[in-house]
Amino acid sequence: MLGKLILLFTLVPIVELFILFKIAEVTSGLATILLVLLTGIAGAYLAKSEGRIIINRIKNELSQGRMPGNELINGLCVLIGGALLLTPGIITDIVGFSLVIPMTRIMFKRYIKGKFEGMIREGQIHFYYNRRDRRD
Repeated sequence: MLGKLILLFTLVPIVELFILFKIAEVTSGLATILLVLLTGIAGAYLAKSEGRIIINRIKNELSQGRMPGNELINGLCVLIGGALLLTPGIITDIVGFSLVIPMTRIMFKRYIKGKFEGMIREGQIHFYYNRRDRRD
């Protein structure tokens, strides 16, 4: 796992820089910088607005006494997507927008749910809760 993370955090920035340099060759350095700034601003705005929607849905489900499992996964996707959108680069922007936009977020949600289900089945995740005496 550590090896994969090291590879991810070294290889992705190198590839991102290469792509940005190629874009700068085709257009200009200023256009490339503007592209990075625009995607960062647009991504931050989109992540913020989607985050608010998800928080409202979580509050709504909690007020109805339901566990907001799907919305928590949506929130995780938007959080990660927002962080990727603030990272300069084209690949991270594509993945970030995919995580933030509701229509494309579906495939990531299915993957995350499958991972969690597999971890629960294998006994890698345990749920504990403290049951208190309720005196109404």
